[in-house]
Amino acid sequence: MDNEIIPRKLYFDRINPFVGKQLIKVLTGQRRVGKSFILKQLMQEAEANNPEANIIYINKEDLQFAHIKTADDLNRHVLEQTRESKKNNIYIDEIQEIENFEYALRSLLLNPVYDIYCTGSNANILSGELATHLSGRHIEFRINSLSFNEFLEFHNLPNERQSMMQYIRFGGLPYLKHLPLDEEIIFNYLKGIYNTIMFRDVIMRFDIRNTAFLENLAVFLADNIGQQFSANKISAYLKSQRTAIAASQVIQYLNHLANAFLVHRVPRYDIVGKRIFEIGEKFYFEDIGIRNALISYKLADIGKIMENVVFHHLKCHEFDVQVGQTGNNEIDFIASKKGELIYVQVCYLLQDDKTIAREFGNLEKIQDNYPKIVVSMDDFQGNTHRGIQHYNLLDFLNYEL
Repeated sequence: MDNEIIPRKLYFDRINPFVGKQLIKVLTGQRRVGKSFILKQLMQEAEANNPEANIIYINKEDLQFAHIKTADDLNRHVLEQTRESKKNNIYIDEIQEIENFEYALRSLLLNPVYDIYCTGSNANILSGELATHLSGRHIEFRINSLSFNEFLEFHNLPNERQSMMQYIRFGGLPYLKHLPLDEEIIFNYLKGIYNTIMFRDVIMRFDIRNTAFLENLAVFLADNIGQQFSANKISAYLKSQRTAIAASQVIQYLNHLANAFLVHRVPRYDIVGKRIFEIGEKFYFEDIGIRNALISYKLADIGKIMENVVFHHLKCHEFDVQVGQTGNNEIDFIASKKGELIYVQVCYLLQDDKTIAREFGNLEKIQDNYPKIVVSMDDFQGNTHRGIQHYNLLDFLNYEL
């Protein structure tokens, strides 16, 4: 067991109420965001609370478990390791590598001696067969890369602007704590993670043939964070670059990137009409460091980067996030949780009256009393603007959501 595990209290507190319950606890998220270490943290807690518990651990990235390829293999291995007179805690890392694993889990769940946890790096594990066979018997916990406060803790950094600038440049993959925060070193590591995700979770899993287009699509998304998309729009752009791809294939490849958790698809919501638009969604990267390593980190992109960082902060705190639309005006984010909303606009600098009128004015048009916030890099501290809060990005990343 790794004695250097830094507890991620944000997630452990969410999972803890379900420990010992006869539900399958599924930790999902992009590769290398820390699912395995949260799983190990749960194992440590189980051993500490019940030293007599029998721990059954399977890591599908470890060659010693290469023989577990199917549901039958999984069931057989667990039964061989089971001690009927004790509580048996099962921890399976990267379960999507086991064919038809849902059949084994359904069978094992029938026996109350088992407490089951697993991780997965593909959104498809919670759809299709799993949803059919384990409906009502599992609960998902989405694991994100480090929040800003977690980044500070992992790197032992002060809560100040310089640390924030490192965070928005390098992102929040936990392993970075073992590396010097140097751009060449970090970006080489992040490019390796990106290549692993693309190859193992997209190209191999979905048998992608047109890998060049897939790579170009990822770069296109990285360069157009915060822009409204449609498959037709992307297809037309690619045709202008002498790459003929049908809109249906664009949709399919976008789905693959989202299923691997490399990017998040964010729909547009009509605030007045209370409906989701079918076109014009936006895409944000799970980890801003991977985005920066993919197409470089430059000042001209600071607005896009800030928007992605704000989106990630909201997702880390379990908000359901949509892009707002009211008439011809856009609200960057409508974030909802437990029946409550907050509206957030993101702007690099509030440098003139026109910018101030646009960013605050769009929020003023919303006719409800939920909190409304503008986030920028400005250091201004003072009164609200007609009741609308302004936060510097550093303050927002410390904002209690």
